[in-house]
Amino acid sequence: MIEVIPTLLDRIQERARQARPTDIRIGAYWTYVAVELAGRTPAGLSSTLSGGSHEGHRRGQMPIPDAGRLLDYDVAALASLAADDDLLPASVGFATINALLDIDESLCTEVNAADVIAERGRGAKVAVIGHFPFISKLKEIADELWVLELQPSEGDLPAAAAADVIPQADVVALTGTSLLNRTFDGLMRLCRQDAFVVVLGATTPLSPVLFEAGADAISGTRVIDPARAALAVSQGATFRQIPGKRLLTMFRP
Repeated sequence: MIEVIPTLLDRIQERARQARPTDIRIGAYWTYVAVELAGRTPAGLSSTLSGGSHEGHRRGQMPIPDAGRLLDYDVAALASLAADDDLLPASVGFATINALLDIDESLCTEVNAADVIAERGRGAKVAVIGHFPFISKLKEIADELWVLELQPSEGDLPAAAAADVIPQADVVALTGTSLLNRTFDGLMRLCRQDAFVVVLGATTPLSPVLFEAGADAISGTRVIDPARAALAVSQGATFRQIPGKRLLTMFRP
């Protein structure tokens, strides 16, 4: 299996050299990066993940040492933050990668990942990494449903149960944040060869690189109104509150 982050960074290098950063917002739930590229201002999103704490802040820890000066970075350096071991810089890196992707919309369908999973999961055994709003619908149609969470709600399984559950699943739904927190590769290795694997969420790069990593469907987000999306992110918007976006899905050819 390929290494996803290095491969993504390699694929966007040419576009990164031609771009310059124009806006970076690190909101409570989402991170936004916009660049200037070939007369356009494409933008990308990523979940905001942070391993920091108020105690660490009081002790002088700085999750992003150059906060306030990130627009001085070249775009390739911003994108390379995706490989950072600290989650907050990695969030900036993935938003930058998503801004740089040259998405071929002729290969995409404007369909929600929930509908894809529901179609494939009807009467099947389904494992979902993360408690999404569509879980209640899946419970009604799946033969068996497992939901794995780092912080389980009632009815969820702890993330540590992945090794027992995922190999049993006909359909596996992985959140794009698994790329951010470095659990993606391990989760993919647990999937059966014949399982249908969906990677979903706005962090998910809409790139065929994920097909090379074993995914069958890639459900991500394209920002179509950068100014409105940036304002919402900077005011603490949840995903549903972010305007100016399209939900797109690519299927393995």
